Amino acid sequence: MGSKLPYLIYFGLFLIFPCSTFSGDVEALLSLKTSLDAHDRLPWRRESGDELCTRWLGVKQCSPDGRVIKLVLEFLNLTGTLTAESLSPLDQLRVLSFKSNSLFGEIPNLSVLPNLKSLYLNNNLFSGQIPASLAAIHRLKTIVLSNNRLSGNIPTAITNLPRLYSLQLQINRLTGTIPALNQPTLRFLNLSGNYLSGEIPVTLAFSHFNESSFLNNPGLCGAQIGRPCSKNQIFSPSPTTKAPLSSSHHRNRKRLAAIIAGSVAGFLFLLICLGLVVLMASVKKRNAGRSKAVDGNGAIDAAADIAAPASGGGVGGGKVAFSWEGEGLGRLVFVGGVSGLYSLEDLLKASAETLGRGTVGSTYKAVMESGFIVTVKRLTETAVSPAAPEEFRRRMEDLGRLRHPNLVALRAYFQAKEERLLVYDYFPNGSLFSLIHGSRPGGAGKPLHWTSCLKIAEDVATGLLYLHQSGAIHGNLKSSNVLLGPEFESCLTDFYLLLHSPDSDFSSSSSSSLFYRAPECRNPRCSSFSLASDVYSFGVLLLELLTGKTPFHDLMDQHGAEIPAWVRAVRDEEKETGGSADDPSASSGGDAAAEDKLAALLGIATACLARDPEVRPATKEVARMIREARAEGAASVSSNSSGGGGGGENNEHSPGRWSDTVQSLPREYGSEHLSFAERN
Repeated sequence: MGSKLPYLIYFGLFLIFPCSTFSGDVEALLSLKTSLDAHDRLPWRRESGDELCTRWLGVKQCSPDGRVIKLVLEFLNLTGTLTAESLSPLDQLRVLSFKSNSLFGEIPNLSVLPNLKSLYLNNNLFSGQIPASLAAIHRLKTIVLSNNRLSGNIPTAITNLPRLYSLQLQINRLTGTIPALNQPTLRFLNLSGNYLSGEIPVTLAFSHFNESSFLNNPGLCGAQIGRPCSKNQIFSPSPTTKAPLSSSHHRNRKRLAAIIAGSVAGFLFLLICLGLVVLMASVKKRNAGRSKAVDGNGAIDAAADIAAPASGGGVGGGKVAFSWEGEGLGRLVFVGGVSGLYSLEDLLKASAETLGRGTVGSTYKAVMESGFIVTVKRLTETAVSPAAPEEFRRRMEDLGRLRHPNLVALRAYFQAKEERLLVYDYFPNGSLFSLIHGSRPGGAGKPLHWTSCLKIAEDVATGLLYLHQSGAIHGNLKSSNVLLGPEFESCLTDFYLLLHSPDSDFSSSSSSSLFYRAPECRNPRCSSFSLASDVYSFGVLLLELLTGKTPFHDLMDQHGAEIPAWVRAVRDEEKETGGSADDPSASSGGDAAAEDKLAALLGIATACLARDPEVRPATKEVARMIREARAEGAASVSSNSSGGGGGGENNEHSPGRWSDTVQSLPREYGSEHLSFAERN
């Protein structure tokens, strides 16, 4: 018995040690909950502490000894301030995400987390400076602090992070110059939407990034943004340095004073003339009762003209004049609580480039003189009846209230007698259609890896579910109306603009838009779209992801019950020709995992494509099935990865082959989109 005692003691210590460490993380997380979770969104309880690594919301991964190494608390409406004291007990964290909450105050000293590799604090209300202490975390690879209220300079100490992979600081209030980052590991960079100035550093790392990484920093110059640097920008004089006075200094001051006096007098005279013109115009308008529209070659009474798209596909050429009267007509109206960051005049002066033409209207990339970039959609008469300006206004206000990470938010709108413009954020990463089809002719694209399909499907289903729960219907869901956001998340656009199928869709039996629509909405007798018709469109989109094929025919009519066999045949053919870089059989999960996930996706798609709208699953059910399939897929990839039980570093850049897919995007799309909602 005595000889067995030491073994019993060692065994008891082995059991006790992980429990005590385990308990420390439990207490630390409960303390975080107390300080941040006023709405009790986190169902953490001390009595369930033994389920920390298996059941606690947000605890995504633990080490073999029970320490939390991946904590993801996103979209939970957490509010409050983070402190170094509250985080220091979690010193084994590799991944920390508080993305899309309402945390405020300064970012604390995070050097108390020496093992941290990925930090996501984006879409919060953090203010103050970026802590230089981040440079002390030598393992840090990913820093995402975008969409906050951070100010001051970017710490130069960040140049000392040897493994920096992604730095995303867009949409803040950062000033000063850009540090000379030159880490060979740097793959993603976005500094757009700040107040940075000076020359973009000339380093090998920066040579891989184009203007999309630096947009909307009016003080920047450099080759990447096509703005040459002047001597003053490159060599700014010290504020304490004074130029010597010349012998003619006094005479020059007198001359300057005379010029200023003359300028002021001239300016006052112009103001008086302008006042008389405005007075005469208002009298004329009262007498006429209302302004009258004129043709593109006539006189313009309303003092506003908008560049019409030229026949060649650009913006410019012919002019259109408008008349308007009443509230909300003839001016740019910002929605969703966003204040006016620019005027209609700024928008009209912008250079524009056609991005595409669709059922709803034509879309343009508008670059203002300040360098600010937005997307402008010019609606066709099909989208909203031109005879109902008040109805249009109400619908735009409703649209402006829809806010979700998987939706492209409306920022502003304009309407006149025969003109409707919608203003959105600019998404330089392009659309899902571009990702699938690239430059391949005839709608023949590349089937995506199943992990990519699941990631995109979950994003689209989540955005669609939010729309439906908000009482809105998309009505125009297709791959060209899914844009890739700043973290390559899928974001729905062009939603809630069509009330019924446009007549133009019925004029051509080969229209791909027609076959995204549910069968009950493919004829002029269709009174309106429905939740069920959106679900059908989602099923078509899912098959497009799996096959790379644009739906130029009714897929159920063409393949019927053989859809699964058809999808597998397409993917097998792609594999044999070597065209698919992320073939399912090459996944880290192996053939069995790939086949399981493919079968799950096919089951969801065929359920959505049911002829009878009543038989199709509800959007909530579709989203649930996809989340479950993706969770099981992530588990299978993790269990088959070379990293072993802890998951290793393979799980830090999610999910599986998704990072490979997005890195294959054409470089001109950049790495982020711009949002101006929080700019000021």
